[in-house]
Amino acid sequence: MASQVHPAPTIDRKGLSGPALRTFFRIAELWGLSVDDQMALLGVTARSTFFKWKKDANAILPKDTLERISYVLGIYKALQILLPDERAADTWVKRANTAPLFGGRSALDRMLSGQVADLFLVRQYLDAQRGGWA
Repeated sequence: MASQVHPAPTIDRKGLSGPALRTFFRIAELWGLSVDDQMALLGVTARSTFFKWKKDANAILPKDTLERISYVLGIYKALQILLPDERAADTWVKRANTAPLFGGRSALDRMLSGQVADLFLVRQYLDAQRGGWA
């Protein structure tokens, strides 16, 4: 029996970018992230691009940036589930963590490496903590 290969669905970057940016900036505010932290999480190096996105959230984001925001949203959601106290959930990313993945540093330190893989690992860790996939 031959299996059919289906192409990956096309991502509506224009439709997703505005809501993704607005949500990201709201989470960044709740987490108390600096501009440099936000830029690192978004994977953007040009301050002019960052401030353009912040001023006008109708930009069309690169797929990489949308993927990064998707991980941040997943991390935020997992924290809201795991730590129903909003303050505890919002401060967790900056607290030192003894889990092997973090080695005594914070999840934010891990996420700021600039690698998308580190955002994925933090998301995966939290999903596993709440009984999701590991």
